[in-house]
Amino acid sequence: MAARRRRMLFPHRPRLPPQRRHLLAGLAAAFTVTLLFIVLILLPLPPSSPPMRHETHTTSTPPHDPPPAHCAAMSASLGEFGDLMLSMLPRDLAFTAFVPSPESFRRVLKLQPNDSAAEGKAGGAYAVVSRVLGFSAVPRRLRSADVPPRERVRLLDSVSGLKMHAWRDDDADGALVVNGVRSECVDVVRGETVVHVMAGVLMDAEFQRSFPPEFDD
Repeated sequence: MAARRRRMLFPHRPRLPPQRRHLLAGLAAAFTVTLLFIVLILLPLPPSSPPMRHETHTTSTPPHDPPPAHCAAMSASLGEFGDLMLSMLPRDLAFTAFVPSPESFRRVLKLQPNDSAAEGKAGGAYAVVSRVLGFSAVPRRLRSADVPPRERVRLLDSVSGLKMHAWRDDDADGALVVNGVRSECVDVVRGETVVHVMAGVLMDAEFQRSFPPEFDD
């Protein structure tokens, strides 16, 4: 009797056929998707952030006056001793040469035109030029723009070990000042070599003592 009474209190519910259960499940899923779509449309969108910009900081150098007229001719000839100096460098390797101007060869080193041709490779002029090359050549390409302005920096040592310090004077047409010697022309390209023509001679103190007392005349 007790079992029969429990069956009467909880009557057995008839099960839905499988096709109807699938239909109801599909309708419920469709209703849920539709409701979610409506909610997403009605929600306020966050303010869009502006596209990221890659900031580029550029520094501009003040315009310079055109280089002196004789600097344009330096690409063809650096003078007798300047050309002799460059001929001693390997043509297929990168170098920077701080070549004395023709006047500096004459005034500082007391070399006169045709001295090298008259004496040959065994003469004093050839020996002096080859010695100066050791002080003046750096085994890398170094343009004037590679040297910072108004800040004395240490460059590579020359091929003979002379320590070089340089800075760029943007107030004087971008002239270079190397170990206190100012350039006359910069960035003369001869093959793989960058040439800066100097109003003086780069050398160490010992070699400098070989030219007294007329060194400053």
